[in-house]
Amino acid sequence: MSHRSRVIVNASLVCVWLAACESPDSGITSPAPPSPDATGSSGLLASTTLGDPFANLTAAELALFNAGKVEFEAVEAIDEGLGPVFNEASCATCHNAPVGGTTGRKETRFGRIVNSAFDPMTEVGGSLIQDHGIGLVTTATGSFTFIGEVVPTGAAVTAGRITTQLFGLGLVDAVPDEELVQLARLQAAVSPATAGTPSITTEIRTGRTRVGRFGWKAQVPTLFQFSGDAYLNEMGITNPEFPNENCPQGDCSALAFNPRPDLNDDGTGVTKFSDFMTLLAPPPRGNLSLEVLEGSGIFAIIGCANCHTPALVTGRSPVAALSNKVFQPYSDFLLHDMGALGDRIAQGSATGRQMRTAPLWGVRTRSLLLHDGRATSLAAAILAHDGQGREARERFLRLSPGARFVLLQFVRSL
Repeated sequence: MSHRSRVIVNASLVCVWLAACESPDSGITSPAPPSPDATGSSGLLASTTLGDPFANLTAAELALFNAGKVEFEAVEAIDEGLGPVFNEASCATCHNAPVGGTTGRKETRFGRIVNSAFDPMTEVGGSLIQDHGIGLVTTATGSFTFIGEVVPTGAAVTAGRITTQLFGLGLVDAVPDEELVQLARLQAAVSPATAGTPSITTEIRTGRTRVGRFGWKAQVPTLFQFSGDAYLNEMGITNPEFPNENCPQGDCSALAFNPRPDLNDDGTGVTKFSDFMTLLAPPPRGNLSLEVLEGSGIFAIIGCANCHTPALVTGRSPVAALSNKVFQPYSDFLLHDMGALGDRIAQGSATGRQMRTAPLWGVRTRSLLLHDGRATSLAAAILAHDGQGREARERFLRLSPGARFVLLQFVRSL
């Protein structure tokens, strides 16, 4: 499929959904769009079991997935470079419900506002807290006890973020940048009040300007970079793209006692993490019913699909399972002004009010919703929407009880 064809397919899908949003009458349901297959994605041979790889991998690709999974579940040790400050010693600690999912583990970011701009307070360890330390260390230069960081005095902004699900991210990685740029332009033309903004980032490996898509602020452009970032900032493992240790609470002199001051990973571990996430299948779709199909129409009518884009299309990939595939993440992976729902943390090109549209596939498996886990039900998550999501929230409130029920049944099927 050519890039032009991908854009046309994607534009057609989005226009169908956005056009429905022009009639927000709460008592009317529209004809449902064509239903996806059992995996929720067209043309994919995804697994029917959450946490498994794609079903049509080659033997070599399956071997890469399994090796990556072993590394993903491994518990790092201090002599392997863990710390000196970190959040968890294994990826699976935060992503193990099942492996690749989220346990709802919450992390803390902080900062302050100076002259109307966000200050991440890097001089005291900001903006991400690493809440574990490796403890007492004795080296040739003496002894030192590394302890977990805390939010420092002077921080006026704090925000919790739960870890995200990793299912199907290889498909997201394979979407061409231009597709996301074109989607933003399409939204601006069809529904400007809710149009998203591409996150502009730098791909470290190439130095190229890229469109971000991973992380709550879409601040990371590729799975490989996402892996290296997590290795350093979550486990303290330095690697080629992230070679510098985090200074504990901003005190770089403490690194004189770091038991592993060398480069902790030569890129092998980062590559294995990336392989695992790339080949991890998307969440299988839940049961379809007439109620679910009716709810999908209401989802479009009240404006949810303006940001939670039903379908995207990948570009060419050396992995056949990912190449030129239509998939349904229910996200545009763009930044949107969420008003009071924003976390006030500026990161990458995202302001404190902007958040990446959270993918809805797999949402039925989660007990904590929104970036900070404040919502424990789908209705509560919808009612917390603000900013560009406020009108959809208000339309949800105006729905009849029956219409609201089938809408929630649809979202619970994702």
